[in-house]
Amino acid sequence: MAVTVITVEEQMRGWLAEISRQHDPHRQITPYAKLRRQVEAFAEWMIPPWDAGSAQLFLNFRRQGVRLGTMDLKIACIALAHDATLLTRNAADFAQVPGLRFENWLE
Repeated sequence: MAVTVITVEEQMRGWLAEISRQHDPHRQITPYAKLRRQVEAFAEWMIPPWDAGSAQLFLNFRRQGVRLGTMDLKIACIALAHDATLLTRNAADFAQVPGLRFENWLE
């Protein structure tokens, strides 16, 4: 099992934003605990990188007019560059990416 570095980024940004919204240090305890648990969970998974192959695929798809959110397209490009099957509940959007193997993980 793996999680893309883009997914790690999204999760970290979310927890860091939650922490920064809490000005009372006592109210930061819970989001910091959740951030720590998330980091520990990610440490158990492989994290395929955003690399030159992923970046080139991203640029190619943008030139081809693939209309998908930036972060989702980056995730798709990492999966393609690393010959992986993407598990998602968002099959409709990811179906727009030529050559991407994906499965709906809720089915």
